Amino acid sequence: MINKVLKYMRTEKQLNQTQLAKKLNIAQTTLSGYETKYSNPTYEIIEEIAEACDYEIIFRNKNTKEEITTKNISRKI
Repeated sequence: MINKVLKYMRTEKQLNQTQLAKKLNIAQTTLSGYETKYSNPTYEIIEEIAEACDYEIIFRNKNTKEEITTKNISRKI
């Protein structure tokens, strides 16, 4: 599933794999592997891809609706 999310973010930003890979300083083949489920990205790479595509990762508690992001987590701990 994460492969589809990564591809969606990239295409919404209107970047091809080569352009995004260059921004992230990774090989295009590595990014392709993430999008085709050939390999699994680390959480840090997912976060970098989201940031490069102007997205933010948000964890939302289903019951309380509390939201935690990578930007505000250090303030909550």
